[in-house]
Order: sequence, then structure tokens, then C-alpha cells
Amino acid sequence: MRPTAFLAATALGLTLALPATAQERSDAEIKALVLEAIRENPEIVMEAVGILQARDEAAARAEAQAALDAGRPALEDDPNAPVLGNPEGDVTVVEFFDYNCPYCRRAGDELAQLIEGDGKVRVVMREWPILGDGSVFAARAALAARQQDAYAAMHEAMMAAEGRLDETSVMALAAELGLDTDRLRADMDAPEVQAHIDDSMELAQSLGFSGTPSFVIGDMTAPGLVEAEQMQEMVEAAREGG
Repeated sequence: MRPTAFLAATALGLTLALPATAQERSDAEIKALVLEAIRENPEIVMEAVGILQARDEAAARAEAQAALDAGRPALEDDPNAPVLGNPEGDVTVVEFFDYNCPYCRRAGDELAQLIEGDGKVRVVMREWPILGDGSVFAARAALAARQQDAYAAMHEAMMAAEGRLDETSVMALAAELGLDTDRLRADMDAPEVQAHIDDSMELAQSLGFSGTPSFVIGDMTAPGLVEAEQMQEMVEAAREGG
């Protein structure tokens, strides 16, 4: 916290603790009281800052929940977002990911375990390429592969790839899978491909996500790597909550 913000937070916290008669005093008198209180009880500085931090955290949680509630249709029911697992599942898991993110590749293994162990989970994939041009190319290729009914195969191949993905390695994987690479390149320029990526960025920012992987499960958000066991616990909590 910057010094000016620190002092402002301290003054506000201490002022809130003063009796009504003190609050009616002049600004100069209040400042004098604050400084005197700090000299006599230095620990109240951290107490005042803590009060404001708690308020900020509560406000951030409320804002994130409001964004989640408002964005749920786009998160869970977007026809332009690929779905893995059980399309008719009773709980939806949404993952924001980047193919060049090593933690996303680890999360992919955890997600695969969840899908294998829970046949009622529906997983919405949000391509969020934030790690450079190679990531953008990979995301476009995966989304374009939908036109050849090969999204899942392309997704799994890129998640299992070694090293950083770029145009050359992505197209090599597509060829290995037997995709029509000329058609794939053409489909990568389809407006719905860019629309998916743009929507992912907007949704991620509204939810306060700053990196990949990030998950939404029920009313819970989980930025960062989540292991299969923890995912299952979140799924069960969402299931119990209806």
C-alpha cells in the first residue's frame, strides 16, 4: 500500500472508531487525535488497515459473484463454445485455458480424471490464448477443427504436445490426426472463431481472472491449477446446491 493510501486508510479506520463528539471536531483536531492515538497505540494502524482490506475483499467477492450471475448464460450455454464430458450433465465446469500454459496441460490431466470418474459432468471449454501468437494460432486451430468433428482430438493432441506450440507444430499435429489442413486454415478465419476468443477474454476479465488455467464450477470460481479431487468436491457442492 502506498504511503498516502496507508495514512488515509489509517485515518479513516481510526475516525470510524472515534466517538460521535470527536467526529464533529475540525479536520485539524481529528488529525491530531489520530497521530496521538498512533503514538500511544501503534498496533491500531494495522487494525485500521485490516478493516479496510476486509471491506475491499468483501466488495471484490460481491462484484465477482454479480459478474458470475450475470454471465452464467454465456459461460454455460454458449453454442459457440465446445463441450466435453456429458453434454447433458447436471453440473457444468467451465475452464479458461491456453495451450502453451504448462499448468493448463497439468489441469487437462486433472480434468480428464474428473470426466472419467463422473459421468454427469459437462465441461465447457473457453479458449483464452494469452501467451502469444503461438497460443492464438493453436486456439484458432482447435476451434476450427469443430468443422471436421475433431475438436476433442485436436484439443487432446495439443495438450499432450511437448514444447511450445506454434503454427508449424500445430499444423503437423493436425496432419497426424488426418485433418484436411487446407480446410482447417480456411475455417480458422471464420467469424465465430474470433467471436469465441473475444468472448472468452471478456468473460475472464469480468470474473477477475488474470491467468490460466481458471475454472468456474457452480457458484465458485477457482483461478489456478485445481486437482481432480478438489474439482470433484466443487462439483458435488454445486450438485447439492441445485
